[in-house]
Amino acid sequence: MSDHAHNPHHQRRWAILAVLGIAQLMVVLDSTVVNIALPSAQMDLGFSDDNRQWVITAYTLAFGSLLLFGGRLADVFGRKRLLLAGLIGFSVASAVGGSAPNFEVLVIARAAQGLFGALLAPAALSTLTTTFTDPKERGKAFGIYGAIAGAGAALGLILGGVLTQYLSWRWCLYVNLVLAIPAAIAAVLLLTNQRPEGKARLDLLGTVAVSVGLLGIVYGCSQAATNGWTSTTTLGCLIGGLVLLVIFVLIELRVKNPLLPMRVVLDRSRGGAYLGLGLACVGMFGVFLFLTYYLQTILQYSPITTGFAFLPMVGGIMVMATLSTAVLLPKVGARVPVFAGMVFSAVGMALLTQIGVDTSYVTHVLPGLVILGLGLGMLFATCFEVGTSGVEAYDAGVASAMANTTQQIGGSIGTALLSTIAASAVVSFMADDLGDQMAAAVHSYSVAFWVSAGVFAVSAVVCGLLIPGGVHEREATSAPMGD
Repeated sequence: MSDHAHNPHHQRRWAILAVLGIAQLMVVLDSTVVNIALPSAQMDLGFSDDNRQWVITAYTLAFGSLLLFGGRLADVFGRKRLLLAGLIGFSVASAVGGSAPNFEVLVIARAAQGLFGALLAPAALSTLTTTFTDPKERGKAFGIYGAIAGAGAALGLILGGVLTQYLSWRWCLYVNLVLAIPAAIAAVLLLTNQRPEGKARLDLLGTVAVSVGLLGIVYGCSQAATNGWTSTTTLGCLIGGLVLLVIFVLIELRVKNPLLPMRVVLDRSRGGAYLGLGLACVGMFGVFLFLTYYLQTILQYSPITTGFAFLPMVGGIMVMATLSTAVLLPKVGARVPVFAGMVFSAVGMALLTQIGVDTSYVTHVLPGLVILGLGLGMLFATCFEVGTSGVEAYDAGVASAMANTTQQIGGSIGTALLSTIAASAVVSFMADDLGDQMAAAVHSYSVAFWVSAGVFAVSAVVCGLLIPGGVHEREATSAPMGD
């Protein structure tokens, strides 16, 4: 109970969770809500197929490369300030994007959304980490937050379909104003700005190295999806990005105030949680990408029906996210739910490989989606909680940023990897066989699902070996008061 006396948020903790959930939902939604609106936006603004990817890539590039910096800014200047800056900036960028008169303004607005999202996401997660200090309540809170994080991308597909079909593609951006403005007002009223006492300095050299390194990797992956893995641009960006990340680690081992203290990632439980989030996103993005194509082009579903077809997965995520952190994690530790989540996800993906040109949603899609949802629910909620627990208050923001960064990098790698594998599968199918375009497309989706299943299966072994077994009492993070 003594922790509660030093926690200015304790009395308002559940209302704060609602605000943080809205903030997280907004960031996750924007990774998919625009996807369904993209054809309408392209028709309206008249940009080419070659430029189309930049509406998505501009967001992921800015978001993925600046997350660690945003996390450390939250630690240095205070989480409330960064959360408000992120919410307000995100809403302004969304308004600009929604009213964009041309392609260039839309892309700049999407990049600005990514930048403010990089301030918002780690500030929200680290505020959650420092608000819930009671282990039982913490489990429930992280279950809810993990459910939002895991289900948000699928909800984005539903929302994108509804808004595009009944209003306009522009409302896929304007909708953020409906979320951000009330959340910002509530944050002003509910939150106390918290930051560690004493003078803190930013690690500018490390910030440049990691931001440019992550930018190189995310951009290289986006190029691989269109130009292949062996193109000069792809290889140059990926190798350059990896070299800069190695330099970043060397810098962090030497500087007095590192951007990412190595103690945050070298803990086996936290390191395993970050790896689990990244690997899950490598495998997970296949289901959003290829199942969306399958439902719309093969089964002829409308955008709205396609979005709602993902609801059983969303339900599975929400149920297991709450159960895994409130029930499993306190009793058996992190290894079991992470391992089981990976295995469930692998089984769900394997079931989805059985789709065909003439198969139905109920028999060949629904069972896989439900099992996949249960697996992802266990994974996301557990990894979010373990990845942000047991750190000092000064590291809460950057630990939260690492959880988000691994998701972004995993998603970028997964999208590029599975896109190129699926494209190769189409070419080989058409060369070997019968020339049926629909059959070739379905074959490529099945191949992608098999690869995703393999990623989850290997991840189960890796995370099962890395994350320690048993229950480990990890002190809840608390933050000293500051202005």
